[in-house]
Amino acid sequence: MKQVIIENPILNSPFIEPTRHFKFADEGITNEVIEKRRISSYFIPIARPKKKGIQLSFDTEWTGDRIEENTMVNQIREKVSLWRKNDYYDITKRTRFLLDYWNTPEREKKLFFCQIEALETIIYITEVAAKQGDSWVENTIRQSNQEANPLLYRIAFKMATGTGKTVVMAIIIAWHALNKLANPQDARFSDTFLIVAPGITIRDRLRVLLPNDAGNYYHQRDILPQDLREELHKAKIMITNFHAFKLREKSDAARLTRDILSAKTGAFTETPGEMVRRVCRELGSKKNIIVINDESHHCYRRRTDDAGAIHESSLHGEERKEAEKRNEEARIWISGLEAVKAKIGIKVVYDLSATPFFLRGSGYPEGTLFPWVVSDFSLVDAIESGIVKIPRVPVADDQMTGSQPAYRDLWMRIRDDLPKKGRKTDAVSGEPKLPAELQGALHSLYGNYEKAYKSWEQSGRGTPPVSAIIPMFQS
Repeated sequence: MKQVIIENPILNSPFIEPTRHFKFADEGITNEVIEKRRISSYFIPIARPKKKGIQLSFDTEWTGDRIEENTMVNQIREKVSLWRKNDYYDITKRTRFLLDYWNTPEREKKLFFCQIEALETIIYITEVAAKQGDSWVENTIRQSNQEANPLLYRIAFKMATGTGKTVVMAIIIAWHALNKLANPQDARFSDTFLIVAPGITIRDRLRVLLPNDAGNYYHQRDILPQDLREELHKAKIMITNFHAFKLREKSDAARLTRDILSAKTGAFTETPGEMVRRVCRELGSKKNIIVINDESHHCYRRRTDDAGAIHESSLHGEERKEAEKRNEEARIWISGLEAVKAKIGIKVVYDLSATPFFLRGSGYPEGTLFPWVVSDFSLVDAIESGIVKIPRVPVADDQMTGSQPAYRDLWMRIRDDLPKKGRKTDAVSGEPKLPAELQGALHSLYGNYEKAYKSWEQSGRGTPPVSAIIPMFQS
């Protein structure tokens, strides 16, 4: 395959809808520019054997023959685009004010187009679609949920890491809460929110969604003017991590007594209702809340039919253990939300993730997009819009391992040579001993940076290039 190097991949402004993109051919990405927005699609991982007796790995080369179009996303995107061009008809007065405020050309802190589009998509589905004869949108979403999340109504948004998902969460909260406070009888909206994160660190970072936090985004990112920021304090917003949904023991009774009795009655373990009262205590007597899932690809109901068993049959050893651990965490997360729905009611669950795909071991084909995804702004879109840092890969790769370049599937080649145990306890001293393939890749990356820096020195123009080596291996 001919190697393609694109020195400057930025084609679009981050603040308006993309109008250009690089073409993908059957051999991969090209430097040919197409004068229209890229359709929403994803790359299907194809299983292929490396050697006889070796576990299958996935070839993730971005080639045109592996592109699967996200048909529903593209259909909804077309409807939203037409609605936008016709000046946002059939919406509430409060929604109109907010859209005008967020789209003001004179804004000092402009919002990215992808952030506005995600919110426009929610508004269209909630306020406009049924009025315009597009009830099929909600019906399709509900049908996809019926198959995978029968007790919940979930809507997912795919946004590349770095495009500002937390800002979108703040916008969703502001739009829902201010509409509900303006018209308490409007059942489409809610002023009560449960935000669920995959861990404590992310949970703490989400404190910017609390109106009373010193660094709240409503002020820092100018999501709302001062008077509406004061109004937002009337909303109830709670942030937790999914681990809080795990049923806890209630008693300090002797272990033997506890084991005997709990085996019969469960007397020493919380019921789901008791767990909900503990987790949602801050929400008071509020009902029919809005749930926002951060990194929602960790939340799913494992598929258990015959097809699910087939997809899991190739898992063995450590991979099976890892899959079982992921499935248990996913079960706790989604079971917790189902318990919240049963106890106090959930109006809708908004999923935000850069990778809203089913994970390996879920019973679904690995890498399958959640069918309730309604909006998509991919990593390639974000790169072409200049929103995220431009990734570099080792391009000076003239070594071959078998029929493949040495730096392709680098993690698969080096992982067996890396230490697996004692990383947290053994003292680290001396120079690290890196696998030869990894050293070569790092030298290649630095050589690319060194060449760019010398070019900048000679030209004397622009901002100097900066190199940051960020490992992106995953097991």
